[in-house]
Amino acid sequence: MGRFRRMLDRLSSSQEDLESEELREDAETAGCTKIGDCRDRQIVTVTGTLRTVTLRPRAGVPALEAELFDGSAALDVVWLGRRSIVGIEPGRRLIASGRISMSRGRRVLFNPKYELRPLGRE
Repeated sequence: MGRFRRMLDRLSSSQEDLESEELREDAETAGCTKIGDCRDRQIVTVTGTLRTVTLRPRAGVPALEAELFDGSAALDVVWLGRRSIVGIEPGRRLIASGRISMSRGRRVLFNPKYELRPLGRE
């Protein structure tokens, strides 16, 4: 019954729901913290897909900002003093580590240690 129900759920789910489920499973398999569970000042390792990448000035300093999504929530990743980073582009999977900060209700990770994940299926 469980297998049939999962198959039926997959057929009736939207593409975004399916991708979110895949990202949540990937984060769990990698042993990372779900972004939705991250709290202010917590040191975490998270993984997900970059949705957007934007160059914005912060206090007169260039900052590369990206939105990382893992299926549970989104997280802003900010590299201060960087205009671009090779491989940091929308659609790319990433593992990032650092201390979470809360800014206007959004989770932010400044200057994280990061690792690019291989493109496509792993």
